[in-house]
Amino acid sequence: MALVEMLMPKMGESIIEGTVLKWLKNIGDRIEEDESVLEVATDKVDTEIPALEAGILREILAHEGEVVAVGKAIAIIDTAGSSNEPETLTTPNQVVPPPPTPAPVSEPVSAPTSAVTSTSTATEGRFYSPLVMNIARQENIPMAELDQVPGTGLEGRVTKKDIFAYLENRNSAETNSSINTAPAATPTQPVMQAPATEKPTPANSKPSASVSGTNEIIEMDRMRKMIAQRMVDSKRISPHVTSFVEADVTNLVNWRNKMKDAYKKREGENLTFTPIFLEAVAKAIRDFPMINVSVEGDTIIKKRDINIGLAVALPTGNLIVPVIKNADQMNLNGLTKKVNDLANRARINKLSPDDLSDGTYTISNVGSFGNIMGTPIINQPQVAILALGAIKKKPAVIETPEGDLIGIRHFMFLSHSYDHRVVDGSLGGMFVKRVADYLEGFDINTII
Repeated sequence: MALVEMLMPKMGESIIEGTVLKWLKNIGDRIEEDESVLEVATDKVDTEIPALEAGILREILAHEGEVVAVGKAIAIIDTAGSSNEPETLTTPNQVVPPPPTPAPVSEPVSAPTSAVTSTSTATEGRFYSPLVMNIARQENIPMAELDQVPGTGLEGRVTKKDIFAYLENRNSAETNSSINTAPAATPTQPVMQAPATEKPTPANSKPSASVSGTNEIIEMDRMRKMIAQRMVDSKRISPHVTSFVEADVTNLVNWRNKMKDAYKKREGENLTFTPIFLEAVAKAIRDFPMINVSVEGDTIIKKRDINIGLAVALPTGNLIVPVIKNADQMNLNGLTKKVNDLANRARINKLSPDDLSDGTYTISNVGSFGNIMGTPIINQPQVAILALGAIKKKPAVIETPEGDLIGIRHFMFLSHSYDHRVVDGSLGGMFVKRVADYLEGFDINTII
């Protein structure tokens, strides 16, 4: 038989690891080439991973909930096998099916009180993943105690979340017990030593999140934790500077109002302002290519492709940034279709890793939330990001050949944050002004 390792694939720029969420195939199942084998979560997206080779799934090397580095083996596929061959390559670390109940051994009755061993064994048929076993071993949880931990996973298995919740309750109970049962000093014990030896030290104990019980404690989900870490890292890496420009976008507002109904009827899709903004940004990047760079140490990497990321709000409240590849090579109709496709798939969690990779610049439409401006945080390793504010009507001075007039115009603010290590105020300011110029000069006779 020909055995091939299935590796954790690279799923986008700056992604170095993924978490196995669920295996879609069992050991012994036949897998076709490009057929989905498992679901993997990264800091950007949850996605299904296809097999690069057809064959029989012989061994699972990465368990559900396990974090695996990019390039590490996660499964073994027999490319020359058949489903009728005996499964001689299975190992104790397989997730499906669970290992059989181990045979009784002649251990003393007191054996369960020892710490959990390193192997992923089961007691009375219950299976524990290596990750859970490792946590239990580090926390000195005996097997008899581990058997009492309630599990919320498949078939009642204990997940990482379950054991962490148990540990938190266990530590709290131990702390309360030590406070309530601290022994008093005996007559033979010096009085001055009692406070030092018997008084509990709560320095390392976790403080209570709520004393009155009126506060709701919400644990961050995986994506929110990743977003939080990336935002902190970005502010630490890049000295942020933000420039602001106000643009008169009356022409493009009037044009869209005239075209949107006909476009909806013809294409079955909405015509929004976002593709127009993307087109203006792509043109400005061509004019100022040093905005389209990244930094590695003391080296500036100038990108040839103009791949613009678009921040999209998810129903969960989190943000995700799909990327429009080669945005400067698309016309307005192409940009409209691409934006609608990515936004729709983002909201139903159907984006692929490729949809989120290789971005070179990002825009965020804060105006969709009614905000007139913002100071966005750079999406590393990029060096700039543009926030687009809400479009508002304002009285303005209109210059005409016959003289100045007062009229009602549509205005919006553009907020440009950039990495001051490599983008100075002149470049950052001129770039956002050029974007505003393209928006103000939008041709009302444009055909889409």
